[in-house]
Amino acid sequence: MSLTVWHDGGRPLCRREIALMRRLDRRGAISFVDASDGASVCPRDRRDLLARFHAVEDGHMLSGAAAFAAIWRAIPLLRPLGLVARNPHILNALEWLYEQFLSIRLPLQHLARKLERQAK
Repeated sequence: MSLTVWHDGGRPLCRREIALMRRLDRRGAISFVDASDGASVCPRDRRDLLARFHAVEDGHMLSGAAAFAAIWRAIPLLRPLGLVARNPHILNALEWLYEQFLSIRLPLQHLARKLERQAK
């Protein structure tokens, strides 16, 4: 399986999430690309990649909950969740949850940035 994930390294919440996924990806199965880095190669418009979570799994572009599910499938500990998410009803529910998260993401980013500054 080949998996590439684009994330927004300019946002503290995303950095923390990706750091966790990197720690869980002990086999190095996932290639993480910071879409906020102007030097990175992006398969889509950079703004689109920064607005929603994206991944390419075995040549197929995934977005939102489907991209998260692909990450879960690549990490042995989370693989069962990723396999369950292949069910269209489960994936639709996860996508709904992801959309809800996106609606509160900005305040969470502000909180994460504040906590990051306090930690320094």
